[in-house]
Amino acid sequence: MKQSDINAKTVLYGVLGDPVSHSLSPLMHNTAFEHIGLNAVYLAFGVKEKNLAGAVAGIRAMGVKGASVTIPHKIHVMDHLDEIDETALKIGAVNTIVNKDGYLYGYNSDCLGAMSALKEKTEIKGKKVVMAGAGGAARAIGFGILAEGGRLTILNQIKEEGERLAADLNADYHPLSDYRKHPGDIFINTTPLGMTPDTDSMAVTKDYLNNTMVVMDIVYNPLETRLLSEAVKTGCTTVDGLSMFVYQGVSQFESWTGEKAPVDLMRRVVYQALSNR
Repeated sequence: MKQSDINAKTVLYGVLGDPVSHSLSPLMHNTAFEHIGLNAVYLAFGVKEKNLAGAVAGIRAMGVKGASVTIPHKIHVMDHLDEIDETALKIGAVNTIVNKDGYLYGYNSDCLGAMSALKEKTEIKGKKVVMAGAGGAARAIGFGILAEGGRLTILNQIKEEGERLAADLNADYHPLSDYRKHPGDIFINTTPLGMTPDTDSMAVTKDYLNNTMVVMDIVYNPLETRLLSEAVKTGCTTVDGLSMFVYQGVSQFESWTGEKAPVDLMRRVVYQALSNR
């Protein structure tokens, strides 16, 4: 949308997170809005934890029609919403807010996005899945893994956080530093390790990987993280963060607008942007 096209009837959407400067959600959603002819814009709002309640109040007060919620707010944002979808309640995290005339509903599209991306490459039922991280995205993915019949082990640096998620999901927890003791059929990184600008980081070292594993990294910027690069060299099947990102964004777009999302276009513009970096 050109600046000259923005007017008093323009609908506002956005993403709440810290950091958000790397986010490609504005590009993806604004391209989709323009494609269907919707008078709307999507912006990135950097929100500190201490300001989260005020930011959500602002959504309500200013009539922001919907928002994505990203690191580190997916759990605590639930305290500030009027109603939460049953699946999001079970997961214990929200990544999507829909504003219905000042009444704020919380949903979770991360689970759908992650399972759709993973099932493009592998079966989940009966597989041992080792997941690094215990934040909001990990909650959604862990819930999805168990719903699909996988066996879940959670690895996390912060003991209390990891044990809490393991208890909530009835899964195993171990310190992330002990990852070598816990091989799996599928390894999923849900931590920010490897995200721009800290692109050299990995949740595990390359010696953990073997060519029978499926390795998924939900980080999508860069498109090929160091973890995925090492996994490719090892001969692993890999799942990048782009597919999950697009699928969860499609669900958000359709929840907000009631329109069918232009999935291929959304995937293409994000891929092009990442390829040019």
